[in-house]
Amino acid sequence: MIKRLELKNLTVFTDLTLELSPKINVIIGENGTGKTHLLKAAYGLCTGAALYKNKPEYSEDELIIAMTAKLLRLFMPLDDKLGKMHHQGAADQASLTARFAGGQNITTTFFNNSKALVVQDCANYKQYQAEAVFIPTKEVLSFMKGFTSLYEKYGLSFDQTYQDICLLLDLPEVRPETLHEKSKWAMSEIEGICGGRFVFYGGGKVTFKTENAEFSANSMAEGFRKAGMLSRLLETGAIQPGVSGPLFWDEPDSNLNPKLMELLVQILLELSRNGQQIILATHDYVLLKWFDLLIDKGKEDHVRFHCLYHDPDTSEIKVTSTDDYLKITPNPIDEAFGFLINREIENDMGGLGK
Repeated sequence: MIKRLELKNLTVFTDLTLELSPKINVIIGENGTGKTHLLKAAYGLCTGAALYKNKPEYSEDELIIAMTAKLLRLFMPLDDKLGKMHHQGAADQASLTARFAGGQNITTTFFNNSKALVVQDCANYKQYQAEAVFIPTKEVLSFMKGFTSLYEKYGLSFDQTYQDICLLLDLPEVRPETLHEKSKWAMSEIEGICGGRFVFYGGGKVTFKTENAEFSANSMAEGFRKAGMLSRLLETGAIQPGVSGPLFWDEPDSNLNPKLMELLVQILLELSRNGQQIILATHDYVLLKWFDLLIDKGKEDHVRFHCLYHDPDTSEIKVTSTDDYLKITPNPIDEAFGFLINREIENDMGGLGK
């Protein structure tokens, strides 16, 4: 898991440091404050896990090539140039640093004219082999078939998180006896609320099966498809509490019914209680509030809220972090919700005055 993330002169960030919870981290902030960029940067710094797991003798030069390609495919900068990810107007080099719980570090740097990253520090990085998972905003079950081959051949306007998740979803399921008990529980809960389960036939073909019928995955509600993605990642062992690397999820609330949000938060809390680090970004008040309501101190739950915001004096992106929901500041989600309530009261009072 990642303990500390440091970003300097990367895209919208000039100098940002996050101390991450080993359990659940919730990133909030207005549009344009870099929530998705933060997730992608952290995910990109986990690239070495899969490389060294499959090939322990991987050289530093090979790591540089792989990580440079990864960041380019994640951020998709203008003209596919690394330098376009450098913070506009910054004189110093850009740098990305991740410090992991096991004592491993990785620091990479680049300038605005760089063609490849430079690795400044990779202490014990080869030892970090817990592969991360990134669930992007859009669900993919509706377009999985043929997507991976098309992505490799053509310049599709999808960043690499979509290809990565398609590859993980298309893995075969692991033996039931090797599944974590909480994974089995989560899969059963998702099947119950969806009224059936998604079936993966390989090659991106996905259907939805109930007791009496089988349907195209495309005919199911997007919220169910997003829940089905999580269930499948548990089924294949891509997410395995206590074993897998961080789970990054960009806007899990997107097109998700509030009823599903409660279950989702329950599942994420259970996974975190069993060793799964989770880092997600959201704009949704309901999801945010469910975390606040369902935290169980008796089970040693830990949710850290990180709010990205524009500093009014410097216009730089800053962050405040807190373990207490009521102390999130600024809190644009809560403020917007409060504004709506006040507006409704004003309208009601206005109606009474007529």
